Amino acid sequence: MKQNTKKYEAIIFDLFGTLINKLSLREHTDVLRQMASVVSVPPDDFVRLWFGTFNERGLGVFQSLDSNIIHICQEFGVHVEDAKVKIATQINLDYTARSIKTCPYATEVLSYLKSHGYKTGLISNCSAEIPRILRNKPFIQSIDVLVFSSLVGVQKPDPRIYQLAAERLVMKPEACLYIGDGDEYELTGAAQIGMHPVLIRVPSEDRGDVYRVGAEREEWAGPVISSLKEVLTLLE
Repeated sequence: MKQNTKKYEAIIFDLFGTLINKLSLREHTDVLRQMASVVSVPPDDFVRLWFGTFNERGLGVFQSLDSNIIHICQEFGVHVEDAKVKIATQINLDYTARSIKTCPYATEVLSYLKSHGYKTGLISNCSAEIPRILRNKPFIQSIDVLVFSSLVGVQKPDPRIYQLAAERLVMKPEACLYIGDGDEYELTGAAQIGMHPVLIRVPSEDRGDVYRVGAEREEWAGPVISSLKEVLTLLE
């Protein structure tokens, strides 16, 4: 009988900064100011409260951008028409959809893993519109298990979100390689339940213009790669 010689059975990826690019903080702030203008909330205040409700979006408290916008308007005692809320929401959705681009080698690496019998997963701290925007992206079709924080009500680095991914993959955490850019102490969280975390640090990333609100990048002394292509060398 042929023995299984795979070092790992499953590879689990972070989303932003790992499989797709992070959004520009400058551009995102400009979009928020446009939204503020539509709903007649002072731009600086709107931006501040939008960033301040990051965790509520990530945990699914706001299951739509509409509800988040209405909440901010209510905080300032602004009554806003539904039509204007829809316009503001669409500004955000259009920006996000056109800004999301896959990182170099993402499609190739995912295709390789699928064709060689590896299971793949995704764990992302993100708001509820992101799964809807991504559902028709080709690279998503190559991932076996998708775990979005806004849909499951828990965020990294809570061990429950990693455990949920492992359970859906029907894998023990020890059989899983985890690849992420280190935001929100995600690597430490993965290690705590027995996964094998690796930091991806892309040299070309403009760290001065990255949308990382509510996210802290941990100091990491473990293994590091600089390209998704290097994931394949970790399997040897």
